Amino acid sequence: MLTALAAALAYLIATRALARNVFNPDADNSSALRIGLLGALLHGALHVRLWWLAGGADLHFFAALSLVALGMAGLTSTLGRRQRLDTLGVVVFPLAALTALALASIGDRSASTDVLDWRIGLHAWLALLAYATLALAALLAIMLWLQERALRARQFTRLLRALPPLTQLETLLFRTISVGFVLLTLTLITGALFVENLFAQHLVHKTVLSILSWALFGVLLLGRHLRGWRGRRAVRFTLSAMLLLLLAFFGSKLVLEMVLMRG
Repeated sequence: MLTALAAALAYLIATRALARNVFNPDADNSSALRIGLLGALLHGALHVRLWWLAGGADLHFFAALSLVALGMAGLTSTLGRRQRLDTLGVVVFPLAALTALALASIGDRSASTDVLDWRIGLHAWLALLAYATLALAALLAIMLWLQERALRARQFTRLLRALPPLTQLETLLFRTISVGFVLLTLTLITGALFVENLFAQHLVHKTVLSILSWALFGVLLLGRHLRGWRGRRAVRFTLSAMLLLLLAFFGSKLVLEMVLMRG
């Protein structure tokens, strides 16, 4: 629990520093991002400790949720300044803090005793990386929507000035989606290769929703390449695809583990 508290404290200190500078786009957030990275390292250490105690990696609901938040925090911390993702830390770091505390207080009591086979583990890790990357894309899409809305209304607020330029934000959104799409593709491929009967009763909804999400992201990237899709259409596609992905993974895990009590 001390590791989780230390990680949460680092995340919240980083959040406070970023929030203080959010309306100053020229502020140097390097120190805040380094503190956020410290939080991510401590967060990772928490997982390692719990896995060691359990005798292997376990990806139950709270562990998976925490790992996705950890991935988002790690990406924000390491790429934040270079890609102007630092503003996302105001949302990502508190989320990561909450999931770390939830994992420490609940996760160890609800953990399964099963240890993942390496092939299933590879599939699961690719899935978590894909979810973390595409979750950041969803946050970028929300930022893009806020910026477009403000520009259309000619509301040149402090919040608008805190966001990256519109063209840069769009470019960053599609780069992030592209990386996430590759990871999601690899997730589906490894699932088809390594998971026995992807369309079994307890997996069919996860499989179908994941494929639908993958298709939406693919159509969006194709539309961007062929038709120059952008703006509101990009936002709608991104958020719809991410919602399907959340329902596919966390929705099914929540029902199976918390409602049906199946690991």
